[in-house]
Amino acid sequence: MYDVIIIGKGPAGISAALYTARANLRTLVISKDWGNLRKAEKVQNYYGADTESTGMDILENGVSQAKEFGVVFAEDEAVGLTAFDGIEVTGLSGKYKGKALILAMGAPKRKPPFENIERFEGNGISYCGACDGFFYKDRKIAVVGFNEFMLHEVMELSEITNDITILTNGMELDIADKHKAGMVRFNIDKEEIKGFYGNDTLEGVEFKSERREAYDGVFIAYGSASATDMAMKSGLLIEKGSISVDCDMRTNIPEIFAAGDCTGGFKQVAVAVGEGAIAAKSAIEYIRSLG
Repeated sequence: MYDVIIIGKGPAGISAALYTARANLRTLVISKDWGNLRKAEKVQNYYGADTESTGMDILENGVSQAKEFGVVFAEDEAVGLTAFDGIEVTGLSGKYKGKALILAMGAPKRKPPFENIERFEGNGISYCGACDGFFYKDRKIAVVGFNEFMLHEVMELSEITNDITILTNGMELDIADKHKAGMVRFNIDKEEIKGFYGNDTLEGVEFKSERREAYDGVFIAYGSASATDMAMKSGLLIEKGSISVDCDMRTNIPEIFAAGDCTGGFKQVAVAVGEGAIAAKSAIEYIRSLG
């Protein structure tokens, strides 16, 4: 059991980790990759940065500094989240429990550019198998995706129905755990998707070949899980595609905080670092209030 779990090892996540670790809280950072800052050739507008500092320099220095204070790192992709009697984060490689959570996963990913995707959100299109799978018991559904994140959603939904089709949108399956994939039954359709059709509710998927296939529900698990995916799984409020927080980086769930690009606003290293510090302060106060 960790005191604080942080998802994301960019400026917001590492800034938060430095504060929680220095407050003697057992801190875990979960992250699969570095995020967008790694692409920055030079960072010259951040306080104290050398004029030749690259994005990777800042990221690697931050992780090294956090490790010196005892922060634990897990190289894993977070794909699920529950906030009941504490926090439990589900990764592709394991599960992690804590008392508080800070989401610092960077900017929300863009939705796949499929026609009518927003029209049918909540009316046949879902982003959370654990949340909405119940409504499709023994019905015909599709999961849009091609990798381990998609497989996690399929595993969740296989408890609800046996009629599952994976829609890869022209991508080849990228699943390392062949054994896990063999534990569930599903069909595969690799044709590229044009969009979705229906009247008041979703009726099915239209492909670029103009073929149509009827589905009762479609679950989107395309690419990697984002902060908004995590938010939807736990009931966090979303505003304009970003996680809603107050001035102390608190969400609507007491034990969950958020910082950095996932909260919207000015996407700069300085802002992310500051929000990470504020989120950590609030998380520290929350944990100490537990007694």
